Amino acid sequence: MRKLFGTDGIRGKANVHPMTTDVAMNIGRAVAKIFRSNGKSRHPRILIGKDTRLSCYMLENALSAGICSMGVDVLLVGPMPTPAIAFLTSSMRADAGVVISASHNPFEDNGIKIFSNDGFKLPDHVEARIEEMISSESLTADMPTGADVGKAFRIEDARGRYIVFAKQTFPADLTLDGLKIVLDCANGATYKVAPSVFEELGAEVIRLGVEPNGTNINDGCGALHPESMRSTLLETGADMGIALDGDGDRLIVLDEKGVVVDGDHIMAICAKYMIENRILNYNTVVSTVMSNMGLEVALEAMGGRLVRTQVGDRYVVEAMRQKGYNFGGEQSGHLIFLDHITTGDGILAALQLLAVMQRTRRPLSELSSIMESFPQTLHNIRVKEKKNVDQIEGLSEKQAELEKQIGGRCRILIRPSGTEPVIRVMVEGEDMDRIEAAALELGEFIRSVC
Repeated sequence: MRKLFGTDGIRGKANVHPMTTDVAMNIGRAVAKIFRSNGKSRHPRILIGKDTRLSCYMLENALSAGICSMGVDVLLVGPMPTPAIAFLTSSMRADAGVVISASHNPFEDNGIKIFSNDGFKLPDHVEARIEEMISSESLTADMPTGADVGKAFRIEDARGRYIVFAKQTFPADLTLDGLKIVLDCANGATYKVAPSVFEELGAEVIRLGVEPNGTNINDGCGALHPESMRSTLLETGADMGIALDGDGDRLIVLDEKGVVVDGDHIMAICAKYMIENRILNYNTVVSTVMSNMGLEVALEAMGGRLVRTQVGDRYVVEAMRQKGYNFGGEQSGHLIFLDHITTGDGILAALQLLAVMQRTRRPLSELSSIMESFPQTLHNIRVKEKKNVDQIEGLSEKQAELEKQIGGRCRILIRPSGTEPVIRVMVEGEDMDRIEAAALELGEFIRSVC
């Protein structure tokens, strides 16, 4: 059982265990010890990027010190989106990449996630090995001395490298000339690179959330709060709004009318275009159990299908790699175009959506009508202690009973939170009153037995 790593790295309140400088230094040591064997030079290299949180400074220094103490060099790129670290790790032939970010969490939190040299997130067994090493006395045994310790280098052109890469994923025969975009960078890691990408492709960009001060990341802005850019969009008559999260690995968009277009709808739009142009492998989209049934229905209507995984974009990527699928994502806006990059990328996903808009010459509101979402409700049930749902006596029978009562197309998903003593209950169906009643009844049942 992993104690530090969750579904997307290690995360917690900065300067409180496990997000302390002591733990960060040992994570640096463990990562260096694991990946230095892959290096071909005397000093293997590990790349470190971060978002704009105040606590990133102390954690960056601690990680860097831990890595250098193991005889491995550090490449520092400063504030950069998570997918940029994945890209740069691979393109610069680094032995691993580390991102310091808590993604969409408030600024008080921070996190650490790690990429291997191919740009993919680490599998569970490697994260488990890192945890074992952190608690082992052998971690600091036989540490290098003298000329064998590592050095840290700042990579000054990292931002430009990623901007060029992102633009190259947009069709060469298209431009964004004539488009007006409201872009909300959440005062996060994309605040410099994202505007440059869209502007250099020809769009008129109205910038929001591009003044980070260390404490305002995700604060009433970005992908968690797309409504904050609605008034700007409507006032300016923009063609769409793009809201990125704090580390830039996901997005939520607004159409020209100010209506939210979530990850499920973006997947439906892009899948239709990819199916029609025969570039969607096996006509299959990979998503998680949280995606709306409406996506499944829409894909079936266009000759495609949906494969579901457990929650977490890393599990979406794992399923894609195992079966040769090339497109997937999450309702929350993590979208993975595996032909281009190894992880979710909000900027790249926006470019693929914009390419469909430019090819079809249709507004986003019209394109998103391809999918109709089923009513869905989500309840968080606090319990006394963390439990697997299969340990709750009588729950499966209760679920089956309620599914029968709802009738028609319906789906009930019950899962434990990975970070707190909470059971999450999601009910989806054709009748909002029925699914809300079922969710409330399930919640009462769980409270009564837990």
